[in-house]
Amino acid sequence: MKFSILITTKNRLRELQITLDKITSLLHRDDAECIICDDGSSDNTSSFLKENYPQIQLIRNDESKGLIFSRNRLMSLVTSDFAISLDDDLNFLSENPLEIIETYFQENPKCGLISFRIFWNKQEPSSIHSNQKALRVQSFAGGAHVWHMSAWKLIPEYPSWFVFYGEEDFASYHLFKMNIEIHYVPQVLTHHRVDIQGRKKDKDYVERLRRSLRAGWFLFFLFSPWLTIPRKMVYSLYMQFKLKVFKGDFKALRAIVLALTDLVINSPRIAKNSNRLTLEEYNSYNKLPYTKLYWKPEDEK
Repeated sequence: MKFSILITTKNRLRELQITLDKITSLLHRDDAECIICDDGSSDNTSSFLKENYPQIQLIRNDESKGLIFSRNRLMSLVTSDFAISLDDDLNFLSENPLEIIETYFQENPKCGLISFRIFWNKQEPSSIHSNQKALRVQSFAGGAHVWHMSAWKLIPEYPSWFVFYGEEDFASYHLFKMNIEIHYVPQVLTHHRVDIQGRKKDKDYVERLRRSLRAGWFLFFLFSPWLTIPRKMVYSLYMQFKLKVFKGDFKALRAIVLALTDLVINSPRIAKNSNRLTLEEYNSYNKLPYTKLYWKPEDEK
């Protein structure tokens, strides 16, 4: 087996159905398998998969354990060469993505992980063409990437105590310290069927922001040189107040307070798992291009 397609899902059966329908051709390949983790869904996700996709390997958390815990479970089951992680509301638009992936790894032996090009919108893009070139980047998109399993086996598993957000940069710092590269490969285009602007109206806005903030702060204290942390924390807080709280987004204030509390509570874990970069490593890492998460056809004009 060469490829494992990994999907974590929770109570999003309709989106999962769309994704599986769009990657049907990949599910029937002899060199590919699909493993799905149902993270405690209550919408009959597991029953649907057992009845309609018997070829998919299904695992289930009886109680929700979180995205990162579920991704670790999936990665522990992989015996193939390449592990492709897809969000349950994301699918490939490029033709022959598996062939592109295998060829790229063969031609770039220093690369241990590939991050895909992502179009974020409910509708498909008007064009899929891109003039972008593959390049080395700092990190990767959590729901649109592929591991070379030889690289995954050299680093610690994702930090499940982050729960949601941050596992990508956690892995990227470990890979950087081991001189294993992450590449953005735009030849593999994916469609993330999400309305980004509408997320602020979602009922989980506070929880998402809380987890996003605390993940960033966890990472500061885990990997940044001590001398850089105070400035980074002050700047992070300043920007949250400037862009959100001072503009009347008081839900953001609640998220900030909760995230700071989480930082204090998890300080023993941070101390135990820290793998700090030297100043030289820190400066070299920050010279790499930022993670490329968003693409749209207008970028090509």
